Amino acid sequence: MKYRYLGKSGLAVSRVCLGTMTFGNKDWGCDLETSKSIVDAFIDGGGTFIDTADLYSKGESEIILGKALKGRDLTRMVIATKCWFPVDETPTGRGLSRKHIVEACEASLKRLDIDCIDLYQIHGPDPYAPVEETMRALDDLISAGKIRYAGCSNLYAWQIMKANAVAERRGFERFISGQYLYNLVRRDIETEIIPACVDQGMGIMCWSPLAAGLLTGKYESMEEAAEADRFKSMKNLLKRYVFRESMDLVRVLRAIAESEGKSPVTVALSWLLKDKAVTSVIAGARTVKQLEASMDAGDWDLPDADYLKLKEQLPRDHGYPHEWMNVALVPSFSLVEPESGRPQRFPPVVE
Repeated sequence: MKYRYLGKSGLAVSRVCLGTMTFGNKDWGCDLETSKSIVDAFIDGGGTFIDTADLYSKGESEIILGKALKGRDLTRMVIATKCWFPVDETPTGRGLSRKHIVEACEASLKRLDIDCIDLYQIHGPDPYAPVEETMRALDDLISAGKIRYAGCSNLYAWQIMKANAVAERRGFERFISGQYLYNLVRRDIETEIIPACVDQGMGIMCWSPLAAGLLTGKYESMEEAAEADRFKSMKNLLKRYVFRESMDLVRVLRAIAESEGKSPVTVALSWLLKDKAVTSVIAGARTVKQLEASMDAGDWDLPDADYLKLKEQLPRDHGYPHEWMNVALVPSFSLVEPESGRPQRFPPVVE
């Protein structure tokens, strides 16, 4: 397993992060004993980074993870969880108010049965809670020793910038990471999110890196994918990932995997890790066997030619102002060699 620092922080994590959304999920997940086996295999394989959330299986995922970690040296681990989603029917049991953040953190600590959460992330934006209130609450939790770092997930780029600007102005701790949907099929974050995270020195964690299982390569056609339990039960995933161009991509992915002697899973995850802005890919599993190909990506680097072939198979249309920048910005600033220390980042056409 190889390791990377989470953004510009001093927190080093494994390139593969174990996702625990499957833990305790009765429909498409795994039970306590299987979850323990998965955690054991992940840690024994060099994994140090595990992500969960109070949302997952209504808190059961955190409880199971806590039991699975019993007896382990947690000083060698990085445990991450999240808050934001409703946890009860009350108006205060959701969002990013000081009250909910503090109460949600305390509840997660109890379920995980640990003293401190390494990375505490807000799971989404709150349209009502002031950003100052949210960032102050996270900073207070760090000062109290309840959490060590703060991160975010599913925010717009402007929301990242605003939150960190507020933190900077008030002397609060800033976000060190952003957790986002990113895979070979859905590359939306390349337009604004990745440039914002690079500018802010934040490491990126990729959720759904296998496009809900599509990039495992096990589906031969759109019709076959549509009949899979995961896509049948979650219609939004079917619309998000399964279409003619994505199936063409899967065929290219399988061919590359075969030529490299790797699993399509390993290749798909390694494609994401080719970008150093990405710190870690979040890989879930229902069995220890499923975890093996994901772990392989933690120690294997995709060749450049394969990376470019997959990148060009289903290119991301960045629209305006990317089109304008490609025409005007690139030639306007081509006389001076760019400084490596400057964290400027534009969508990939400016490479």
